[in-house]
Amino acid sequence: MKTKILSIIAVITMSFATNAQIDRSKMPTPGPDPVVKLGSAEKFSLNNGLTVIMVENHKLPRVSATLRIDNKPYLEGNISGVSGMMGSLLGRGTTNITKDDFNEKVDFLGASVSYYSTGASARSLKKYFPEVLGLMADGVKNSTFSQEEFDKEKEVTLENLKSTEKNVPAIAGRVQNILVYGKNHPYGEFTSKETVNAITLEDVKNNYNTYYKPNNAYLIIVGDINPKETKKLVKDLFEGWQKGEIPTSTYPAPKNLPTSAISFVNMPNAKQSEISVINTTDLTLGDKDYYAALLANKILGGGGSARLFNNLREDKAYTYGSYSGISQSRENNTATFRATASVRNMVTDSAIVEIKKEINKIRYQKVTEKELQDAKEEYIGGFVMDVQKPATAASYALNIALYDLPEDFYANYIKNINSVTVDDVQNAAIKYFRGDKARIMVTGRGIDVLKNLEKTDYVISYFDKEGNPTEKPEMTMPIPEGMTAETVVNKYLDAIGGKDKVMAVKTTMIVSNATIQGTPLVMTMKAAAPNKSSQEIAVMGNVMQKTVFNGATGYSSARGQKKDMTAEQITKAKSGNALFSDLAYSAGKLLRIEPLDGKNAYVLGFNDKEVFYDATTGLKVKEITTTKTPDGKEVKTPTVYSDYKEVNGVKFPHAIGIKSGPMNLDFVVKEIKINEGVSDADFN
Repeated sequence: MKTKILSIIAVITMSFATNAQIDRSKMPTPGPDPVVKLGSAEKFSLNNGLTVIMVENHKLPRVSATLRIDNKPYLEGNISGVSGMMGSLLGRGTTNITKDDFNEKVDFLGASVSYYSTGASARSLKKYFPEVLGLMADGVKNSTFSQEEFDKEKEVTLENLKSTEKNVPAIAGRVQNILVYGKNHPYGEFTSKETVNAITLEDVKNNYNTYYKPNNAYLIIVGDINPKETKKLVKDLFEGWQKGEIPTSTYPAPKNLPTSAISFVNMPNAKQSEISVINTTDLTLGDKDYYAALLANKILGGGGSARLFNNLREDKAYTYGSYSGISQSRENNTATFRATASVRNMVTDSAIVEIKKEINKIRYQKVTEKELQDAKEEYIGGFVMDVQKPATAASYALNIALYDLPEDFYANYIKNINSVTVDDVQNAAIKYFRGDKARIMVTGRGIDVLKNLEKTDYVISYFDKEGNPTEKPEMTMPIPEGMTAETVVNKYLDAIGGKDKVMAVKTTMIVSNATIQGTPLVMTMKAAAPNKSSQEIAVMGNVMQKTVFNGATGYSSARGQKKDMTAEQITKAKSGNALFSDLAYSAGKLLRIEPLDGKNAYVLGFNDKEVFYDATTGLKVKEITTTKTPDGKEVKTPTVYSDYKEVNGVKFPHAIGIKSGPMNLDFVVKEIKINEGVSDADFN
């Protein structure tokens, strides 16, 4: 026992000695790049054109098979959705087995078999794989497509479409594709209630017989296999699958906008806005600048450490996350760059500004060496992890075949990533991130976001949920039944203290301060029931402007010039209430409900005014007075009320903002007196 204890002490002592030699103030020096050893893939073809890729891996007694049909995109026209329906019906009974028996057998074997319009897949334990692959092959070659199953699938498809009609992200994605690619492009056409109802069982069978063929397909098998035995199994199961001539479609290549513009889709139920800044590109796997484009995107929006995320979430708190992505495609100009975010309604315009700012920044300013190195290490780390997976070798072998890549493409992947420079990143960003020609897609609640979007420099076009051009949406909401101007005013009176307390106020004196170009102003307003009023604006103790009404007549003076009220002005002053003008607004009209600074407001019309009341609090938040100039032009003067505080049981706004032309006057109330400090002499 003593010997064991001494041994343990010796080990601990050596450990402390070793740790003491490590300088933990320095970052460890990175080791050499790992040598990538891809699993080998064996490839062969059947007489019907089916290409088979096999990857042997004995770590687990499991095998998977994936069939990929590599047809070029094609238009489905007025039966759009037929291929998806065909894929869903595959395997629901064949000429050899019923649907129920098929499903029961798959479940009994603990396997999975799936079908879709572009292929099929199967997974199982090694010992059951020959039987499971046989079931998959039977569905591929011999599906029966019964009327009963077709009717069920059509009903399910229609229900799914119905459930997406108010799904904002789903509608956003649909319209994005329509506008980016066009309805006459396979990537732009979409499945609708009308196209689904137009599909017949015969259409489904024709789609299968035309496009589901082996001569443009790949079968990838990965797992615990014997290649020789598997090759024989595949031949036995799939050689009877008849090849055919697969038609091709022609369609115009998508084009980017000549200059960036906003495409807006109104969704009244949207709680937030879906934003995508999109442009098409010609990027293809294996292009010379492919790696630079990947790294540029990684730095811009490729995760939680990227620029978009740090800006819009961490700095601005506009969203839970903002990202970008760049795809690659073999079709002409159909790859895309997209920068996206789901943001609060009130910051939609600001989020667009920030997204565009980050796109322009990476295009016109070089990234730092540290940013580039971090992006490289993240990509290389992910790549090294992926190559440990058996399916990766098969996936890479498929890509080499699909894109006609050199056999050493993935063996050189790390070297090619490391060779990218900051200049390469900037050149790729300029080429592929077309911030100057991008379509800015916004799907959201127009009544909440359009006012601010209209303040941007972008032209806004409007589209419905199917990508059709439409008019600008109404910027008002329906008025609830029974709601009137009187109802709104009564709610306001309750909000400021109640009508009894308001009616008990006989006089008021309000003193407010403001500055204009650094010069202090003092505004003193006095009022007496029912309609006597006096307003003075003094600069450095000198009265510069004054308006007085004594209940019968009145005048205004400015710069020493006095002017009596006109008959029209007198009539208007008599009809109002000098203490609480809102009492008169009950006789006005409730015009609409509209958003104001993120909240809904009731808007009343009375004479030359529009008055806004917060729909939740009932408080008055804004007035817009319209006057006419001598030449007949209308001038609107908005006054904003906020910071309500109680004085003798009645709430008054203590911050009043007036915008007069280019001048903003922000008054802060310093003193309010109720039923004191006012006499008849003030209205002489």
